[in-house]
Amino acid sequence: MIKTQVQIPDDLFRRAKAVAAEREWSFAELVRRGLEYVTEVNPPGRVPGGAWKLPGPVSLGRPLLPEERWTEACHENL
Repeated sequence: MIKTQVQIPDDLFRRAKAVAAEREWSFAELVRRGLEYVTEVNPPGRVPGGAWKLPGPVSLGRPLLPEERWTEACHENL
């Protein structure tokens, strides 16, 4: 196991200590669990979200009804 030091804002530290106390965990256990969660949700090597592009449109062919009948057709069988 590796021992390390991190700097944490005072407010975050207090909130983290409170969560650890409520669950009867040590602060170190809370940090380990938090890191495990973050690395599971954001695995290394994952493509950033900005790289994804919306697919282009696909032609579905001609509409089965003329546009002026769409509202009427939606209300049939109500």
